[in-house]
Amino acid sequence: AEKGMADPKEASQYSAMAKLFASDTAMKVSVDAVQVLGGYGYIRDYQVERMMRDAKITQIYEGTNQIQRLVIAKTLLD
Repeated sequence: AEKGMADPKEASQYSAMAKLFASDTAMKVSVDAVQVLGGYGYIRDYQVERMMRDAKITQIYEGTNQIQRLVIAKTLLD
């Protein structure tokens, strides 16, 4: 690719990697926070319950994390 122009395959790989890392990290952190609070973590009165639901949505929105892993693997093998 020309200088300053991103390779579309490389851009796809990096965006898939970023989405995968961010959504998995958000889910892990929010699940840990819910577990720290115990049963209270599932009560809608606590913000952490909403954060966990939002984190789960990020794993699904714009391609599941399994699809992101396939995109990454495909670009590595090409």
